[in-house]
Amino acid sequence: MSDAHSHPTVVAVDGPSGSGKSTVSRGVADALGLHVLDTGAMYRAVTLAMLERGLDPSDEKAAASTARDARIDVDDGRVQLDGRDVGTAIRGPDVTAAVSTVSAHPGVRKVLVDRQRDWVARHGGGVVEGRDIGTVVFPDAAVKVFLTASDDERARRRQRDERAAHREVDVGEVRDALERRDRLDTTRAMSPLRKADDALLVDTTDRDASDVIAEIVDRVEAGRARS
Repeated sequence: MSDAHSHPTVVAVDGPSGSGKSTVSRGVADALGLHVLDTGAMYRAVTLAMLERGLDPSDEKAAASTARDARIDVDDGRVQLDGRDVGTAIRGPDVTAAVSTVSAHPGVRKVLVDRQRDWVARHGGGVVEGRDIGTVVFPDAAVKVFLTASDDERARRRQRDERAAHREVDVGEVRDALERRDRLDTTRAMSPLRKADDALLVDTTDRDASDVIAEIVDRVEAGRARS
């Protein structure tokens, strides 16, 4: 394994909602003995904090202040906001509808990108999933991956997630919401969602998660062998 202090192993996993980032990131982290960071959960936690305070998600100054003040702990699937577990609350429809607006604010992104880099430094590397990890947060990551899937498959996956949370939604409505978020995430001025030039592009539509995980792990281990 790489020296955690001088050359931490960072695997950047980017892609839109429903592409399989969380499942693949957890699998890669387990296989490599690394911690995993869901950066999207950090933006969702800031969004939840704003909504709970009655703040307008489009208010950039309030959003940046909320990001600076909030104590957010995201690690290996656990999400805490100011000392309380918010893993379920941040996945609710209100947060989902507002998170792209909040995450587009430059002040919010600056605060959270600094925290993401600090997290990797403290953990000696890790698998980091999000939308700008390979392009902005860790452009020198050992391995960069960009996951995608068909719109229909992504909508079906999100519908399954909603049903698992006891929220019944129409797959067409889910697809419309995904298209809206894609549009916001790919057109924002700062750190838009896009594939890094040197990232491995993986379409997960018709592939088993275990197969995708194995491909990424093989790439990481091949890089370690060369170093």
